[in-house]
Amino acid sequence: MPFIMPGMHLLKGAIDCHIHCAPHLSGRSVNAFEAVRQAAAAGMRGIGIMCNFQNTSGLAALVNDELGHLGVEAFGGLIMQPTAGGVSLEAARAAIGYGYGYGPSTGARFISLPTHHTRHVAMQEGRSPTFLETTFSVPENGVVPDPVPAIMELCAAKDVVFDCGHVSGREAVALVEEARRRGAARIRTHCAGYAPEEIAAITALGAYAEFSFFVLTHATQVGLTHVDEEKHRIADNNVIQDFTPRIRAAGARAILSSDAGVYLLPPPVEAFREYLMLVESEGFSELEIHRMIGHNPAHLFKVDIQA
Repeated sequence: MPFIMPGMHLLKGAIDCHIHCAPHLSGRSVNAFEAVRQAAAAGMRGIGIMCNFQNTSGLAALVNDELGHLGVEAFGGLIMQPTAGGVSLEAARAAIGYGYGYGPSTGARFISLPTHHTRHVAMQEGRSPTFLETTFSVPENGVVPDPVPAIMELCAAKDVVFDCGHVSGREAVALVEEARRRGAARIRTHCAGYAPEEIAAITALGAYAEFSFFVLTHATQVGLTHVDEEKHRIADNNVIQDFTPRIRAAGARAILSSDAGVYLLPPPVEAFREYLMLVESEGFSELEIHRMIGHNPAHLFKVDIQA
């Protein structure tokens, strides 16, 4: 009788909306095809492919065309890093239309502000003042700079996710407020390091708060490439007990993801299993976990969990 790893049942029907796979400038544990095959073997329903260097919606369309029969829906989108066109309305418009022109996976499901090309992350990475001047930020007065409001309106018109990227909690609140004013209905924030009151404000506005496994792992101890060929690491590491009050603050609008795929971690499916076991150990019920990895990401990214 084969041994079944504890916690595998938690993955049934799950959607990991944040994985990174090959090709990439940093070593990866899987390519997109392997990621889908492994997710299908675990009974998962979907994966969201993210990349700091390119739009992934075309890759998701290709994977679905080849492996759609396995029952795992892949979806992609654009992180507006400089290497992918920067914070540009034209780049966002192209990403939303980029795919096969037919089928459910066509075009970007999310348009994200930069991740590692924000002032918030660049300061954590110890980047130079010259580099900081090139990064995205929301000023202290909370006025969201152009062309971001137009990008928000595009996301609203096309009914895709506006992703706040890796900004500070203060900036995320300002971005969510502006996105709602611009009509965006689908909004994702990355809240692993935010204060509970910031998270509560974000979710009260109707955005989803994502909490990723990566920042809990040993992979944070190693410098990786995220913007250019320079390797940097974030300044600190978290433990699961740091996450618990933040996840609770998000209430019914929390999402869990692995943010795995880097070669230093197990492949995304296994990393996700380990993460869910940690979350369960903090007193979250299976019903709560399934909401955070099933219903919520399915609603946000329009994945049919009944398929």
